[in-house]
Amino acid sequence: MKETVTVSIASQAFTIDKDAYRILGNYLENIRTRIAADDNDTMSDVENRIAEIFREKLPSAMMVVSAAIVRETMAQLGTPDDFGTNIGTGTASDNAYASPNKGGGLRRSRKDRVLAGVCSGLAEHFGFDTGLVRLITLMLIIFGGLSIWVYIILWLIIPAEPKQL
Repeated sequence: MKETVTVSIASQAFTIDKDAYRILGNYLENIRTRIAADDNDTMSDVENRIAEIFREKLPSAMMVVSAAIVRETMAQLGTPDDFGTNIGTGTASDNAYASPNKGGGLRRSRKDRVLAGVCSGLAEHFGFDTGLVRLITLMLIIFGGLSIWVYIILWLIIPAEPKQL
């Protein structure tokens, strides 16, 4: 059972689950930081389009907007970067939609991992090829330049990427 909230998007009421609400809120805030403060028309247009897409995807007004529907809607509208460069205040929500290699910090990879995702996380963060980082790490471990304990410590201190909903 999931918690839901009722929200008004473009003057239309929608019931949305909490996870979807958080994702949509971060997405809209990220867009808001990329448009001029006095450009209310663009935000209004984005919200109107979101409401239209939700109405198309929900056969009944009694149905709940899920995280999957929100992600599909975001895919249709495009990434916040499509709306321009970040002109916001540098708040924490600016990185809420960003991928780890775009200012989100060093993270262990969840999607491209062999053991713990340390090598792929380092490769993503620094923009290197994952295979190359794994090969270098293996060579350093085998030939004594890097202890397996360093890898284990990195595994413990580097946080994992957030789970995709």
